Amino acid sequence: MELKETILEGTIQVFNQKGLKFTMDDIAKTLSMSKKTIYTVFADKESLFYEMVDYMFDRIAESKKQIIADASLTTIEKIRTIMCVMPEGYRDVNFHRLFELKDRYPEIYKQVERRLETGWEETITLLEQGIKEGCVRNVHIPLVKMMLEASLEQFFQRDILIQNGITYLDGLNEVVGILMDGITIQK
Repeated sequence: MELKETILEGTIQVFNQKGLKFTMDDIAKTLSMSKKTIYTVFADKESLFYEMVDYMFDRIAESKKQIIADASLTTIEKIRTIMCVMPEGYRDVNFHRLFELKDRYPEIYKQVERRLETGWEETITLLEQGIKEGCVRNVHIPLVKMMLEASLEQFFQRDILIQNGITYLDGLNEVVGILMDGITIQK
């Protein structure tokens, strides 16, 4: 793992624990490296946050590619899995903390929003494929996208998951289950 990636992974870990209140000293301590070394890669905390957001979303995009390439999955399994994709190392990340960026680092939060709104090409292609195969009913794909985006944004902006003891991953799985299966019991 290269130095930049090591620092970003450490930042995610510390950010998950302390939110915006972490310091460069906290990252240095977690990674057992000097603060000076961190500053050779990142000029300041703000640039580190910006890179962290892109790094996290890039890892999710990589996981999506692996799902699409998995020939053992059906189209429905790929759709369900890709909508819930979360790289192994991020399963315990508190994504609600990303909302904390909104007031203090509005430009970085806008990047979170941009990344949530983009990168849907694979999912859209899978939905279209499912419609052609007859395993997905003919739905308006922009509405499916909007519903999932809105749910993810609400996870960041509200503490409903925390109040109800639901992890981000469990909440995401439930939202996708409702989108895929509805709320009625199938008989």
